[in-house]
Amino acid sequence: MLAAGTESDVYKVLLLLHILAVVVGIGSQFVNGLYGLQAKKRPGPGGRAVAEANYAVGSVAEYLIYSIPVSGILLVVASDDAWSFSDTWITLSFVLYAAALGIAHAVLRKNQRRMIALLAEMEAQGPPAGGPPPQAAELGRLGGQQAKFGAVMQLLTVALITLMIWKPGS
Repeated sequence: MLAAGTESDVYKVLLLLHILAVVVGIGSQFVNGLYGLQAKKRPGPGGRAVAEANYAVGSVAEYLIYSIPVSGILLVVASDDAWSFSDTWITLSFVLYAAALGIAHAVLRKNQRRMIALLAEMEAQGPPAGGPPPQAAELGRLGGQQAKFGAVMQLLTVALITLMIWKPGS
């Protein structure tokens, strides 16, 4: 068993890994909206390149994000009963994490893939004869969803970090 207590080196290394996963994994995704704005400012291949780079970084960040509950569970186990899975802040953290992961996969990542495909279609077709390309309306709709759900993700991130700091119900 990994019983070590909150002052042990084992616990502190796990805490470091947990915090790094949050900062690098979630932190890199926290600014996705800014990448979206930059992609929008660069029509054509430049905008698609920004969107593809953001998606690629998100794919790497996913692994760190998946490690967050693993390191969190190990921290509870290593805390030598300082923390319990029944503590309010830990239970809420798992619930909020699951909600964030659901939003990331059901909306944000799915929309990113579709937006990149639409941008590629627009490039392949060249400029439309008159008016906006047919993909523009869908891009606008998806961009609006990204903005709304991105804001929700930012609020969930702040809530999760707040729970880690104040530990209500412990």
